[in-house]
Amino acid sequence: MYKLVLIRHGESTWNLENRFTGWTDVELTDTGVAQARAAGALLKAEGYEFDVAYTSVLKRAVHTLNHCLDTMDRDWLPVVKDWRLNERHYGGLQGLNKADMAKQYGDAQVLVWRRSYDTPPPALEATDPRGQRQDVRYAKLNPDQVPLTECLKDTVARVIPAWNDALAPAIKSGQRVLIAAHGNSIRALIKFLDNIGDDAIVGVNIPNGIPLVYELDADLKPIKSYYLGDAEAAAKAAAAVANQGKA
Repeated sequence: MYKLVLIRHGESTWNLENRFTGWTDVELTDTGVAQARAAGALLKAEGYEFDVAYTSVLKRAVHTLNHCLDTMDRDWLPVVKDWRLNERHYGGLQGLNKADMAKQYGDAQVLVWRRSYDTPPPALEATDPRGQRQDVRYAKLNPDQVPLTECLKDTVARVIPAWNDALAPAIKSGQRVLIAAHGNSIRALIKFLDNIGDDAIVGVNIPNGIPLVYELDADLKPIKSYYLGDAEAAAKAAAAVANQGKA
């Protein structure tokens, strides 16, 4: 049996402001830092050890991982940063307030943009300063690999290759893997691991800063999964995420 631990980054400044973030690179709040350190304390208390950690190239996930590892006194662990673990790109919604968009377009439309499997938000123009095609961290990618908008289906299409060529081989080699990523990149991985249907994934919400443990069999199929710590608190935190896009 293998164990895989997933952590959604702690609260970011745009989480606090209820704004669509996507690939915009924003900081953690003080609460987000505390959540990351609490995750590390919980993993340490439960006796978890890791050989390698993976994260995105967005600072809210990178810093979450750093605070978590620091609390575990495991700052020296190797860390792999992979753009394919980035949050879903929210296109023309990036920077806009979710509740304001719900007032303008209705709760149902915002739910579609936030959670539907195959309906992306309106795309940015390639030259929009809110986009990332001029960002140096993506300079080695083909321009069409840097999205102008994404639905969850698009996110799955980049996260699963990261699983197949990096994460799964690391786990199968016996390495104990920790991943600090984002709500939608984690949802993409969960959809794949648990074989969740396109419609059912709409109802899956990932709380900030709470370690999610997957126990996997020899073929990396889930045996079970669970949040560490207070299960009721995790459920309440996930429900709060679900309510962010309502007017």
